Amino acid sequence: MSFSIIKKDRKTKARIGIIETKKGPIETPFFMPVATKMSVKFLTTEDLKSMPVPAIISNTFVLHLNPGEKLIKKMGGIGKFMNYTGINVTDSGGFQMYSDKIYEKSNNKGVFFKNPSSSERIFITPEKDMEIQLDLNSDIAMCLDEMPPVKGDRKKITQAVRKTMLWAQRCKTHHDNLQDKLPKGKRQLLWGIIQGGLFKDLREKCARNMVKMDFDGYSIGGLALGEPKEEEYRTVKQTIKFIPKNKPVYLMGVGSPDEIVEAVGNGVDMFDSRFPTQNARHGTIFTSQGKIRIKQSKYMTDKSPLDPNCKCFVCQNYTKAFIRYQLKNQETVGMRLCTYHNIFYLQSLMSQCKDNIRKGTFSSFKKKIQRLYS
Repeated sequence: MSFSIIKKDRKTKARIGIIETKKGPIETPFFMPVATKMSVKFLTTEDLKSMPVPAIISNTFVLHLNPGEKLIKKMGGIGKFMNYTGINVTDSGGFQMYSDKIYEKSNNKGVFFKNPSSSERIFITPEKDMEIQLDLNSDIAMCLDEMPPVKGDRKKITQAVRKTMLWAQRCKTHHDNLQDKLPKGKRQLLWGIIQGGLFKDLREKCARNMVKMDFDGYSIGGLALGEPKEEEYRTVKQTIKFIPKNKPVYLMGVGSPDEIVEAVGNGVDMFDSRFPTQNARHGTIFTSQGKIRIKQSKYMTDKSPLDPNCKCFVCQNYTKAFIRYQLKNQETVGMRLCTYHNIFYLQSLMSQCKDNIRKGTFSSFKKKIQRLYS
């Protein structure tokens, strides 16, 4: 795996890099909309291309349940099936351990899930998880991990870290063996996931062990789940110290503009979150002037766009009043317009991050965004 840093900010640890994947290069930092079932809610693949969105993330376990990795493989993999030419990333399904409807229990061997539709019990081992992700043909895969509640007690988080490290080694070994059978240039990249809650020593222990396994990249998981932002910032800053500078860093589940710029300033390269699409559907809109809540009555007759500084098709063609009316009446058109705008805004934010890193003005840009979104 080739990851090259092409520009560093002088005042922070922000950087621009290039990750080489089997589908081609992708420039960091970037934000991935969540496409759990191979689609971002209310958006088409053409919408993603028009922004453009360079990468999306889908869920391995959800796709394993339906339609199944064998069908997706037969259709040419995630990218071809959904007609998406950007980078496809797959999460292992570890996040589903947060769901009482799907998760039953885990042990050293793997995870017991249940199919919410049929109640069928499904056992996923690290090896099985790697086989599913290879069949899905994603460009970047994640190790199977155990994600504990961020505010869980030390005993539970210690056990989660132990299993995460144990499973990571098995994922790496099996993934390497499977990769040896693939043609040159078809290699899927694999990221190790660092857990540990808000405990500094557990994060360090997990990070050091992951680094010894020499993954293509590293994810910081188990954050942005309700803890104070200051705790999230502190944990990211402490954890990233143990990750080699020549490896890409992915902060999982972060999609708020102020949290993104903070993490970019600490050297994070990749992000994903349902936050912008969920906010959009409920009427919270990201703009160059901060958040607005479009359902408020003050926008009932407002003829201005969501964001006067935005160039997306929504802001070029629709008024706040119309979009408010659509959302208030639970029309899918309103949800689509708001979703498109919020994802467009975050793609623009990532471009601005890179522009300011190049110009040496990232520090002041970060402060500006954090003032707007505090």
